Amino acid sequence: MALTALLLPLAMAQVAADTAPPPEPDPAPPVLASPGAPDSPEDVDRGMIDGRRRPGTTAPLPDKVTQDNPGAVRAPPPEAFPTDQIPVPDRWRLIESLGVVKERWQDPYHQNTLKGDRAIDRAKVPWLPIREDDWFFSLSAVSDTVLEPRTFPIPVGVQTTERPGSLDVFGKDASFVFSQTFLLGLGLTKGNTAFKPPHIEYRVALAFNYNYVNVPERRVLHVEPSKPSHRADHFVGVQEAFIDYHLRNVSDRYDFDSVRVGVQPFQADFRGFLFNDQQLGIRFFGNRDDNRVQYNLAAFWRLEKDTNSGLNSVVQSPRDDLLFIANIYRQDFLIPSLTSQITIAYNRNREGNDIEIDKNGFPVRPALLGTLRGRDYDVVYLGYNADGHIGRLNLTASAYAALGQDRNSFFTDRRADIRAFFGAAELSYDHDWMRFRLSGLYASGDSDPYDDKETGFDAVFENPVFAGADTSYWIRQSIPFAGGGRVIGISGRNGVLNALRSSKEQGQSNFNNPGTMLAGAGADFDLTPQLRISANANHLWFENTTTLQTLRNEGSIPRNIGWDLSSAAIWRPNANQNIVLRLSGAALLPGAGFRDLFDNAGGHKRYYSVLANVILSY
Repeated sequence: MALTALLLPLAMAQVAADTAPPPEPDPAPPVLASPGAPDSPEDVDRGMIDGRRRPGTTAPLPDKVTQDNPGAVRAPPPEAFPTDQIPVPDRWRLIESLGVVKERWQDPYHQNTLKGDRAIDRAKVPWLPIREDDWFFSLSAVSDTVLEPRTFPIPVGVQTTERPGSLDVFGKDASFVFSQTFLLGLGLTKGNTAFKPPHIEYRVALAFNYNYVNVPERRVLHVEPSKPSHRADHFVGVQEAFIDYHLRNVSDRYDFDSVRVGVQPFQADFRGFLFNDQQLGIRFFGNRDDNRVQYNLAAFWRLEKDTNSGLNSVVQSPRDDLLFIANIYRQDFLIPSLTSQITIAYNRNREGNDIEIDKNGFPVRPALLGTLRGRDYDVVYLGYNADGHIGRLNLTASAYAALGQDRNSFFTDRRADIRAFFGAAELSYDHDWMRFRLSGLYASGDSDPYDDKETGFDAVFENPVFAGADTSYWIRQSIPFAGGGRVIGISGRNGVLNALRSSKEQGQSNFNNPGTMLAGAGADFDLTPQLRISANANHLWFENTTTLQTLRNEGSIPRNIGWDLSSAAIWRPNANQNIVLRLSGAALLPGAGFRDLFDNAGGHKRYYSVLANVILSY
């Protein structure tokens, strides 16, 4: 009884402790929020975040949503609502849709469909056989006007003369040339050409030429002595007509392989020393290594050319004269910043049995030299060309070896081995708006016409951009070889080599020639963005005069041709190539060799050439 009375109060106290509420915790000190800090703990919502569920519990799914709206109207299409975006037919017309530019067909300076700036709108030309939207059309039009008073040695006609009593070998030396050429080019191209090669291109270019020439002697312009000493002529030539097809891309940088078939322009080297012409051919070309390597593999079947205009004549059968050429370019080869080119060309000529009379009645094949017999020849050109700069010096250089066989040398009527060499280089230095140039050229000459070896270098079709180019007297003019060959020029028009050819356009290459040497200096001055002044001084020599002595039956002929001095002004009023006006003047100060070969009735000591040229392009 006493024990029970003792334990009962303890049990009652434990029950009271179990049922009493827990003591309240001590209040925490307030937390002051710093500026920009999150809300204080009192501001935090400690409730359940909507969308979350407690771990281990699954909330009931909502009821299925159904829609029953009979007779409802379908929502309008998106184009029914106002928008701030204007749809355009293609991305090339975006700039016009924004009102930045308005196209005008006669404006070549701004965006123009005729200039290939944007794709053709097929809806406007449904007659064109094109199916996709990435076709581009390009139109080009060029007017080239030339006025050229000049003097050069002119032989007196054999049967009759312009002036009775003219009995000398050479007559008056003044003449005048007017030439007007209109060139129209049309192109159709498929592909996004902004950053990759086109898929296919069709190209046609036609040239119309009108020319007028007045000379002081007869039998210079026409073979008939009864015809006057002036001539007006015109001709339409096909200068381009090709298809260019993109074969494949070979890298993600659009290195490619393509093929071009038809009448097309081609330049064998940087300055046009070996071959620079538009001829009928097939050409494989492309590049590798992000365009650091470029290659060409081509075959050309040479077309006849019009005598007086020099344009291609597609109404005549092509010549039996084939040119196969392969070259490869490599940038930064040998030294950085220098592009090197290796060239191999094979010229196969089988015109030995042809007799070709030009438009004016003069024989051009075979050339009227030596035995006057036709010739076949095979010649391989091995060449190295370079273009670039070495530090501050700009460099352009070319070297060729001509190796082959002439089937019938006009000196011996026997086979002769061709062993001829050529080298040219130009160094220039730029200083602000001035460029100073040094030029040198060597083309080997034939030292013995009868040794069954021809060592005079000649090209296939030269058109050099070198030592003043066509502002130079010697390069611009054709000097007739009077008294040694009929209708033969020592040098051809727009050529630097002393090749003794009947015509650069219609004649054959000749490796029995006196060769050429040139040393010159020049400078270009860009006085303003529109005006450039150039000046050149070149000294010329024959490399060897043995062939000239043989053909002229002279015991000795000095090698010195003389000094060729020229200057030119080029004005581009709009600082672009759409309007170019050029005025140049050149003079030849004859050396002992030239004076030995030529003379004139007026006894003039110098010969001159003036060239006024206006080029308008669209």
